[in-house]
Amino acid sequence: MLNTWNDKSATVRKGEELPMDNLKSYLNQFLSLEGDIKISQFPSGYSNLTYLLQIGKTEYVLRRPPIGANVKSGHDMKREYDILTALKPNYGKVPGPILYCDNETILGCPFYLMERMKGVILRANMPIDMIPDPALMLGISKSFVDTLVDLHKLDVREIGLEDFGKPEGYMQRQIEGWTGRYYKSKTDPIPKIEAAANWLSVNMPKESKSYTLIHNDFKYDNLVLDTQDWTKINAVLDWEMATIGDPLMDLGTSLGYWVNPNDPDFMKALNLTPTNLPGNLSREELVQQYTLKSGREVNNIVFYYVYGIFKIAVIIQQIYYRYKKGFTQDPRFEKLIDGVKLLGEIANQAIVKKRLDNLF
Repeated sequence: MLNTWNDKSATVRKGEELPMDNLKSYLNQFLSLEGDIKISQFPSGYSNLTYLLQIGKTEYVLRRPPIGANVKSGHDMKREYDILTALKPNYGKVPGPILYCDNETILGCPFYLMERMKGVILRANMPIDMIPDPALMLGISKSFVDTLVDLHKLDVREIGLEDFGKPEGYMQRQIEGWTGRYYKSKTDPIPKIEAAANWLSVNMPKESKSYTLIHNDFKYDNLVLDTQDWTKINAVLDWEMATIGDPLMDLGTSLGYWVNPNDPDFMKALNLTPTNLPGNLSREELVQQYTLKSGREVNNIVFYYVYGIFKIAVIIQQIYYRYKKGFTQDPRFEKLIDGVKLLGEIANQAIVKKRLDNLF
């Protein structure tokens, strides 16, 4: 019998507290507050800060940018709130947005409130009694693909998101943008990451005209599974990087997080998501399932995989940079540079061997 463990909040980390009086005064204007607000923090995740607000018997989730982040670039709370507003009645698998606040005198930054989606979230460090058996894990990994395919089938015009991104030139902007962000946050020389950036810039495939809404961070720990049937995905979380673009770049990001059950232990040491548990599809099987379910032609998949690896490496590098600059004291960030180096090794092997699986 699996433990139907819910994602739990914990004590707020030092330096990431919310000003209680300001928040309560503001929320009183919009919500019926009966009793004190109890605030705790969801400890997982490395980007936007996420808090649980308990007000009487009602629970809300508050999202705000990380400390020291450039809010206008990758942490636009209004943008994230707007996409939830558009998706809730059309896609369904998102938390319901409740209110958005751009008054920075409240918390010192924009933030928004949404409903709490209860369920099971699979993370890299799950309790042993929570780990699915191989047959269930296979079912979950197939649902993972189905949910991504369904997202890519949404008609952005029909749901009012046609102006949500600029799809023309999307691929080139992404490669140039992530390369620029890497060098701006560089702390250590990592030749193989720099080589991957160069390879991406000279190996871009012809740009697809088949644009869709893309999540840009689609992975297990951004999915809320139904407590009764773990193969049913109730919600997709963390839409901060969503836009309109090439769906294969979305697939590539998911592949970048995906460590196979038969990959060597040093790849598993990345410990990004629990894709290495027995029963999971391999990276190549995931692509086969996506191709089958979407009916989409999938070419140049190694390019998209290397892009995913590089993007994740840059995200980790940016977090490590903030840690080195003292913007956060979160002890989880101390060794992140090792992950950037390992991702450089993996990207290099994929480029050399021109495949997704059996890289080492």
